[in-house]
Amino acid sequence: MSGVITLTVAEDEASGRLDRWFRRHFPHVSQGRIEKMCRKGEIRVDGGRVKPATRVEPGQVVRIPPLPEADHRPPPQPQLRDVSDADAEMMRAAVLYRDDHLIVLNKPAGLPSQGGSKQTRHVDGLAEALRFGYPDKPRLVHRLDKDTSGVLLMARTGRMASALTTAFRARATRKIYWAVVAGVPHPRMGTIKYGLVKASGHGQHGEGEKMQCIHPGQIDATPGAKRATTDYAVLDALAQRAAWMALVPVTGRTHQLRAHMAELGHPIIGDGKYGGSGQENLGDGWGAQLGGELSKKLHLHARSLHITHPVTGNQMSFVAPLPEHMARTWKLLDWRAGDVPADPFEDAE
Repeated sequence: MSGVITLTVAEDEASGRLDRWFRRHFPHVSQGRIEKMCRKGEIRVDGGRVKPATRVEPGQVVRIPPLPEADHRPPPQPQLRDVSDADAEMMRAAVLYRDDHLIVLNKPAGLPSQGGSKQTRHVDGLAEALRFGYPDKPRLVHRLDKDTSGVLLMARTGRMASALTTAFRARATRKIYWAVVAGVPHPRMGTIKYGLVKASGHGQHGEGEKMQCIHPGQIDATPGAKRATTDYAVLDALAQRAAWMALVPVTGRTHQLRAHMAELGHPIIGDGKYGGSGQENLGDGWGAQLGGELSKKLHLHARSLHITHPVTGNQMSFVAPLPEHMARTWKLLDWRAGDVPADPFEDAE
């Protein structure tokens, strides 16, 4: 490249480091050369001198000095692999927080966390839209069921993925879910300790498999059973027909909250897998549909997540707004988030 050119930072390149932005556009230029051009003031952003680690924002203009003719090539345009514009927009709109190390999403209900049998559209694949100037897409460090919405944490680097995965395994994070269940559990606050074992489904390839609850006294004698613990609290109720619940999965087993609530006789509304599809609920709690104007979608939402940031050491809490179908239920039942404590278990501890 024989002359000076300028490039404008695109909308999807916000808050990326200048050197990473430069290498993405000119991959043949070494890190050492970029640092040298910054020291000499040859690379500038909006006319000012910058360092390689300077963050660039959308709309800023980057001055590119002459590069050797052998390096001349059209700057590659950022491309999102197999992600439509609509999906990219949806994923970026779901971001609750991001920094250099992690991204926090409000995962939409109905979108799987990862691919699987017949699942080709999922968070892990659509994370291509969340690179924000990084060479690699962010990585999942925990999961939410397909029909469960709410706070989902992703790591932007391999090192951060390892640190966050360790934190989840060590139970150094705190997750609170909101749910609506059929009936009202008694007592209104308690702990469920049924173990869980996978029961195969009835399909040709095991489709429809679900978790079966095992009495705590039978866990050790049941092959494949794992201990599982859930704290629960009733936040509000619709007479004896339904309850607004706060649920904390002390352990993190597959379908734990859904299986535990169903075992109590109070399945989560919309959970046909564990609660059946019946609407008959005369106060005994059974039947995962309430009928009327209430949505038949699963009413389970990862409301909040509390973590210690592995790099900064800061205590961080993230709160995800309710999905549309649950927000309509809250409005219909006149339930308000401001009327309940963020963590109803604090006073009980």
